[in-house]
Amino acid sequence: MDFLIPAATENQITRANADRIRARFILEGANGPTTLEADAVLERRGIVVVPDILANAGGVTVSYFEWVQNRTGLYWTEAEVYGRLQSVLEQAFQDVHQMAVQHRVSLRTAAYMVGLQRVEEVYRLRGIYA
Repeated sequence: MDFLIPAATENQITRANADRIRARFILEGANGPTTLEADAVLERRGIVVVPDILANAGGVTVSYFEWVQNRTGLYWTEAEVYGRLQSVLEQAFQDVHQMAVQHRVSLRTAAYMVGLQRVEEVYRLRGIYA
């Protein structure tokens, strides 16, 4: 399997170069490395793109863990943080993958769908002004 990991800057994969990519999988390490037009080309070619919103979730998740620890006065070991992180990321990928398969959409579209579904659920449970 060949992977491409654009991990530096945005808009690196464009309509102009998407047809030349030979990797079967792209893991977006940078924020927004793929343009909308390139995304369509990659999808048409059957290249699996793990979107930045999913691939970059680790740093944001650990920042949240730090916030929780500081708010509660509880401090987790490094092993506990990694264990929690692994659990969160695995579940996130499973949720996105399941949505993609169920609705026959890309992982990027599925990630947006999962996100919107979660927002809708919070609004439903808490009310829009909670």
